[in-house]
Amino acid sequence: MTLNLMELPQAKPLHPNMAVPRDGWGRPLVVPRGGGKPKGHTRTTTFIDCIEDKSNIVDWKARNVLIGVAKRPDLAATALELDPEDPADKKRLNALAEQAEDAAGANEKSRKGTYLHDLSEYADRGEPLPRTVSGADLDDMAAYMMATSALTVVAVEQFVIVPELSVGGTFDRLSRYEGPGPDGKPIEGNFITDTKTGSIEYGRLKMASQLATYSRGVLYDHTRFPAPSKDDKKAFAAWKKQEFTAEEAEQAYSSLPPVNQDWGIIVHLPQGQGVCNLYWANLRIGWSLAQLALTIREARSTKGALTPFVTQAT
Repeated sequence: MTLNLMELPQAKPLHPNMAVPRDGWGRPLVVPRGGGKPKGHTRTTTFIDCIEDKSNIVDWKARNVLIGVAKRPDLAATALELDPEDPADKKRLNALAEQAEDAAGANEKSRKGTYLHDLSEYADRGEPLPRTVSGADLDDMAAYMMATSALTVVAVEQFVIVPELSVGGTFDRLSRYEGPGPDGKPIEGNFITDTKTGSIEYGRLKMASQLATYSRGVLYDHTRFPAPSKDDKKAFAAWKKQEFTAEEAEQAYSSLPPVNQDWGIIVHLPQGQGVCNLYWANLRIGWSLAQLALTIREARSTKGALTPFVTQAT
């Protein structure tokens, strides 16, 4: 195993599958397979978020806001001048809370995680790493390459949609593996593989559901319907109203290579520890949870749960 370094760092270009047009909520805009206007699809991670207990992340965010305000007293002073009940001030307070989290370093792990994902893509493509990487990054990448040596990368960062869920997202890798399976018996085939750089103590059900959803997806090529820059608001708005035929839409869709829908693989690469471990993700459990997420989301639109109480006096 050899880690080669570039003499000069090279900017990582935006992956084509990461440039899918998106609406104001960040949802990928996809032309339905039957044709029609581009339709917003919920991001995979957002879709399955409703099954997760968020108490830990809520507490973590609250702690970071408190630490950030302690480090940035100016944020507290600005907040005191705002009315939490005023719609405009609510937005300003939300922005201040985000600044406080950033001041506490809450976003640093996210940025570092994204960076490690980028480095892993260099490694999986057989490209040299930027020479500017730190010693800790090299240790992480060495551990990553050692742990994933049993996997053969078939595809990198592929955008898929699951029409029955109206969900779209990009998985990290499609990997070929042959060897002992989760029950110790021989297994082989292509597996959805996702790298996690943070703690996996929480969110395991969400991870299994995420990979299960990807495994049921179909590839979608957004470049079939070039969208103008969102900076050109009029042109982008016109594109969103454009109608496409079913024949045109079908050209953007293609099947994934055969992929295991019972098991996926989580690559856990905790930042700065020089260790990497693989885990089997049970996609049967994950897919049942994706179905549950759909039920929960549909239930949210139920009307009539409360009716005004009317009496003769009223």
